[in-house]
Amino acid sequence: MSGPTAVVFAYHDVGVRCLKALLSGGIGIPLVVTVPDDPRENRWYASVAETAADYGLETIAPASAATSELKSRVAALKPDFLFSFYYRSLLSAALLGSARRGALNMHGSLLPKYRGRAPVNWAILKGERETGATLHYMVEQADAGDIVDQMSVPILMDDDARDVFAKVTVAAETILARSLPGLLAGSAPRRPQSIVPGEYFGRRTPEDGRIDWTRPAREIHDLVRAVAPPFPGAFANVGGERWEIHRTRLSDRPAPRAGAWLFAADGELYAACGGGGVLRLLSVADAHGPLDGARLARTLARQPAPLG
Repeated sequence: MSGPTAVVFAYHDVGVRCLKALLSGGIGIPLVVTVPDDPRENRWYASVAETAADYGLETIAPASAATSELKSRVAALKPDFLFSFYYRSLLSAALLGSARRGALNMHGSLLPKYRGRAPVNWAILKGERETGATLHYMVEQADAGDIVDQMSVPILMDDDARDVFAKVTVAAETILARSLPGLLAGSAPRRPQSIVPGEYFGRRTPEDGRIDWTRPAREIHDLVRAVAPPFPGAFANVGGERWEIHRTRLSDRPAPRAGAWLFAADGELYAACGGGGVLRLLSVADAHGPLDGARLARTLARQPAPLG
């Protein structure tokens, strides 16, 4: 294989778009390493394996990136670069050292903010108004290497995680495409990264979506949109039933009384939250499926129900 080469570790939409950016930039790819699909997971994103097959690229999906067999195979290829695009595991020092001209990762935040897992979800949950993508060199410590390039994207008030992820994917593709000439020429910038305490975030679990109605309305709204489907979703116990709250909107409607209450007004369903803030509940489901908000509003028109 003549010309510059790269072994690519990739998954998800960012993996697909960045893989295509490398191919468009003339990078030879002797091997693509991806992640085995989890049959229990709702795969709403593009497939790296399918994309690689479409281009005739050799692709493997090992259960672990830490095997000696994989390390030996990558080392034997002597790639110029190694790239990681939303691959789900940290790569060892041995793998990183196999790239003759550098190993780089695309991270879904404006590093050093939101290092670690689920950066898009965490940024929304924390009420950020922007996030982005960062191309950086990899070191043994997660998301800590020198930064090559970054691009910010806005987080609008009602954007959910899928909306923001789509923007981050475009930012990632843009950054990689414009950085490739400099990487190939050896002139790409390298800006040391300040490691900020408290900016490393871990994996989120479904239980993290539990709503505490005593929290401020904005905080609950941010939680709902941070974990909205296709992610596990926000949930709460309402009248002894588990409700999944899929979509909300901040409202300036006054709460009917102090405390956390489910109430109706003008045929719409609302939740009064901590501090007197109110959310309009736009999409709600229980164990049987979506709930009829208009019917619930009629039931609650006369008497609000407490939210525990």
